Order: sequence, then structure tokens, then C-alpha cells
Amino acid sequence: MSYLAKRLASGVLILWAAASLVFFLMRLLPSDPVEIILGENARPSQVESLRRELGLDRPLWAQYISFLRGLVRADLGRSLISGQRVSETIRSHLPYTLKLAFFALLLTVVFSFPLGIIASLKPGLDLPVFLLSTWGLAIPNFWLGPILILLFSVRLKLFPVSGADSLVHFVLPAVTLATGLSAYLVKIIRKSLHQESEKPYVLALWARGLSRKRILFRHILPNALVPIITVMGLEAGALLTGTIITERVFSIPGIGTLLIRAIGERDYPLVQGLVIFISGVYVLVNLAVDLSYPLIDPKIRLGRHLEAK
Repeated sequence: MSYLAKRLASGVLILWAAASLVFFLMRLLPSDPVEIILGENARPSQVESLRRELGLDRPLWAQYISFLRGLVRADLGRSLISGQRVSETIRSHLPYTLKLAFFALLLTVVFSFPLGIIASLKPGLDLPVFLLSTWGLAIPNFWLGPILILLFSVRLKLFPVSGADSLVHFVLPAVTLATGLSAYLVKIIRKSLHQESEKPYVLALWARGLSRKRILFRHILPNALVPIITVMGLEAGALLTGTIITERVFSIPGIGTLLIRAIGERDYPLVQGLVIFISGVYVLVNLAVDLSYPLIDPKIRLGRHLEAK
């Protein structure tokens, strides 16, 4: 079996495991979605009628079989609360998360690469960059987001407090996310460039009289990209699957906000669909990163390299 077929098979297995786990865990929660929909004052006859209508009166194994049949048909079902198809609900909220992820990743790349390169080339600036990245990692999003709102929205009135009506609304949330992501990526870039610069071929290039700039951008940086791209792929996957805290702080109706709402409402099909979507994004992002290794470094033979990881 080829490497791609193996990865696709393992991806399907991961999706099934994640979907099955959330299916049973959601039904272990104490509250009932029917009671949430109808309220505490609903009559028993109304509760039983709605349970039959939603299919929640059937045995658990029967519900699970129906759930798996839907997955085979790529049917995630309908929301218990809104009655809308789960796929349509996710599709309506996804653009907000995509915009936020794009701007956050763009800021991460713009800040991380220059700082990482500077830290690896200039020993005098290594400590300040290290302290700055450590500071960025230490700041939680639920603290940084409100601080940025108080400073740039309430006091300076430069950006909106919350919402997602225009691109300006995504500036502060993107900065909030990019702070932690950039701090981590700077450390990876700095470490990768430092390790690569100590290899014997770099000394040989110095002896040949090549300039420092050419050695860095033509030789060291391309050879150090594999761990950097791996981390960027993981960060992109995290951003695309919704950033719950940041979306909640800035009232962005993205995937993260939708997931929190669905869990609170015990909307079983919607939670299951969101978990499958999130798992699928991680599987695809990791597969794309793995397949990019031979393009980054032609010396890498994909199967052997990944088996050695």
C-alpha cells in the first residue's frame, strides 16, 4: 500500500474514532437537549413527543448505527435546535474563522521570520528576542484580548470592540492570536537556523568566500525549513479549526463560538459535525505538511523520512 493510501486510511480511522468518542461523551452529559429546547415547564407529553420526533427515544446503539450510516453518506444530520443541516451551519460560520486564521497566520509569518533570523545571526540580539518570545508565550489570549480592547478600542478608539462586519474587526483578534503563535515560531526558527549553521557544509561555504547573506538564504534557510513548516502546519490547523477563546472575547461568530454554543445547548448532531470537521482539518493539514517535505528538501524520501519521525 502506498504512503498516501496509508495516510488516508489512518485519517478515516481517526475521524471515526473522534466521531464515536464525541457521540458517546455527549450522551453522558447530565442535561437533556429536549428539556433545553422546551424549557422546565414543558408537559411530559410534549417532552415525549419531541424526543420521538428527534429520534432520541431509540436505543443508544440504534442512534449510533444511524449516525454511522449518515457519515458513510457524508450526511452530518440536522441541528436539534435550529433544524438546519449541520453542514450548512458549519459553512455559514466558517468564513469568519477563515478570515481570522488568514490574518493571524500572516502576522505570525511577518513577525516570526525576521525575528528568528535576527536572533540566529546576531548574538547581541539573541537574548532580547528570546525574552520577547518568552513573554509572548506567557500571555494568555483571554488576558491579552481584553487588554487590547481597552487600549485600542475603548481608550484610543482605533478599532471596534467586537463583531465581524469588516476587515477592521479582525485586526485585534488577529494580533491576539499571532502574539502567542509568533513567539513559539520564533523559537523554532532560531533553533533550526542555529543547528543548521553549525553543520560542516556551512564552514565549507565560508571557506569558499560566499557572503553571509547568500549562505543564509540560499543554503541554511532552505535546509532548516522542515521543522519550521511542520510547526506552521500545526498552527494553521489550530487556527482553521476555530480559536474558541479569542472568538468569544471579540464576539466573532466562527467555528469556536459555534462549538461552545452547541455544547451548551446539547445539540448532539452539531457537536458531532464540528468535531468531525475539526478532526478532518487536522488530518488534511498534517497530510499536506508531510507531502510538502520532498518539495522543500529533495533529499527527503517521503516514506522513509516519515517512518523515522
